[in-house]
Amino acid sequence: MRPEYRSLPASKTPQNLWPRSYSRIRVGRCCTSLPALRLVTGTELQELDTTKLINQRSIVTEFILSDEQRDLLPSEADVQQYEAQGYYVSKEGVIPDWLIEKAIHGSERYYRGERDAELPLKTGYSNTVPVDDTTPRNNEFVSLQINELKELAVYPLIGAIAAKLTRSSAIRLLDDQLIWKPSSVENASNTITGWHADRAYWGTCSSDKLTTTWIPFHDIDIKRSPLVVMAGSHHWNGLQDLRFFNHKNLSDLEDRLRAEGKNVEIVPMTLKKGQVSFHHGWTVHASFANTSGKPRTSLAVHLQDGENHYRPFRNARGEEIHIFDEKLCRTLPNGDPDFADPAVFPMIWSEPS
Repeated sequence: MRPEYRSLPASKTPQNLWPRSYSRIRVGRCCTSLPALRLVTGTELQELDTTKLINQRSIVTEFILSDEQRDLLPSEADVQQYEAQGYYVSKEGVIPDWLIEKAIHGSERYYRGERDAELPLKTGYSNTVPVDDTTPRNNEFVSLQINELKELAVYPLIGAIAAKLTRSSAIRLLDDQLIWKPSSVENASNTITGWHADRAYWGTCSSDKLTTTWIPFHDIDIKRSPLVVMAGSHHWNGLQDLRFFNHKNLSDLEDRLRAEGKNVEIVPMTLKKGQVSFHHGWTVHASFANTSGKPRTSLAVHLQDGENHYRPFRNARGEEIHIFDEKLCRTLPNGDPDFADPAVFPMIWSEPS
């Protein structure tokens, strides 16, 4: 999910302006001076002081899931359902409580203005400055700035699920967004996120396997601003300009699509704490208003498959388009942005060799 679409001039980014960190935890056999760590769930992993590893450059040579984690992977039937409908709701317990609690703490630190690392640019991306408790907040690239949020964004089980759903051998981070919504009855429309397709914002990405996982920090019922999808919409044509993130009247687009003969089936992602949902990059989605009486906090983690790379892109008017991610990463010898730069786009899953 992204709030705007911008034409940005391409530029080379000064390197080392923030810690070149990309591994939440080193998993399996690693070849640095730090000890190798096996990925586990529960108290064993909770006791590891993983935050000390955040700002150290490391090389992950193998990702390993525990038996408990493998049981949480989607089945072949789940993968086929994702391919047909464009979304997937995980089993319960994918994200352990301790990791969510750390992410909540990290989000609170972020809103207080604390940073573990600074982005080299202050504008050009969504970066809401909290002014009160009645205005929604949308902040991008938070995992590059707050250790606890990075720990959640690069949790390997998320990558393993994404790899299954997209039939990919490797998954890297692309972007992330921390979204906070107040509860409001009188001004409920202020907490709505409009219909859009994430892939419509990523014109310079080559892959159509891009996917997003939505991670709420608490239970989500129909009143607490669930993410909602149009089932099967990723198969539709003509979504290249579907960017209505800030359009609050959801029925406008729904009526238009039905008038075009589309079968608009809206499915809410009502989840338990620890569950996550995934949606295809071309799946049309939005979120309902928050009228629950409680605020709603979530992290949207946008993921790229290992084959994704930069491609030049022009819009219908012939204008060259760039995404903000290009300003953060290193460049390749030919000058193209490197969407495999591990400092910005860490690998979060790779199939064991």
